[in-house]
Amino acid sequence: MVSRFTDPDGIRSLLAPEKAYAAYALAQLEPRLGGLSDWYLASSAASRSIVVHSRSGLGHALFAIGERDALDAVLSLHPGPRFTFASVRLEHRAVIEKYFIMTRPQVMLRMSVTEGSFSPVGGPAERLDASHLAAINRLYSSEGGPAAYRPSHLEEGVYYGVFQGDALVSIAGTHVVSASEGIAVVGNVFTHPRCRGRGLATIATSAVTAHLLQVCPLVVLTVEAANDPAVAIYARLGYEAQCTLHETPLIRKDPLGVLSAARRLIAGWRGRHEGKEIVVR
Repeated sequence: MVSRFTDPDGIRSLLAPEKAYAAYALAQLEPRLGGLSDWYLASSAASRSIVVHSRSGLGHALFAIGERDALDAVLSLHPGPRFTFASVRLEHRAVIEKYFIMTRPQVMLRMSVTEGSFSPVGGPAERLDASHLAAINRLYSSEGGPAAYRPSHLEEGVYYGVFQGDALVSIAGTHVVSASEGIAVVGNVFTHPRCRGRGLATIATSAVTAHLLQVCPLVVLTVEAANDPAVAIYARLGYEAQCTLHETPLIRKDPLGVLSAARRLIAGWRGRHEGKEIVVR
């Protein structure tokens, strides 16, 4: 059975045992984000999986949890948009690669911190707002990649930066903040190439974390598991490793969604033919 999952309390109860891993998905239950996520539940006597396709100012995202065969059932019918960013467990990779190209298959480490474990690092970090937008985009594009941050990103998230004179040289921010769910996801940590190795990213990340812990009991981030220096920096701040996962941009292999649409039609016909509803669309 594959169906839309629209019960927030049911979602919370199923994701609660893996709250650190499921942080981004749980944050989508924030009331102001209502209507920006599509939740699906696949269940059988032997397995269960939850998939959420969400939309935000930072783009499309996919989160999955549960057994592989149930995940396969959801994605065969509802793979989501052609371009998205996935958070999935390592054991999900084979299923994900049936439907998508994984452009960054590195193993990542999810780390979390609470008020009790947090060990702040002081330094001259400044809260950033829309007045700093030009400097933020300039910093994020300093290695040649595009940057298109908008005022809404600063208004909805929490960003702190370190300045060298008038130049913004290091920054840390958030992917999502949900005060109602008590969860925040730190991300977008970046230091100008000429200023690395000075501990500036630690200062910026510490400032963001301290701010978030005032409203969110649980704060998480993701770092490449093989990046020992970065893992050590976050551990210094009190972040603790919780699980491994893939965080990667995805490109859907069926660009027009023809195959998944056909499967939905066939499944709907089977349901009506057998006198029961197999797929709720």
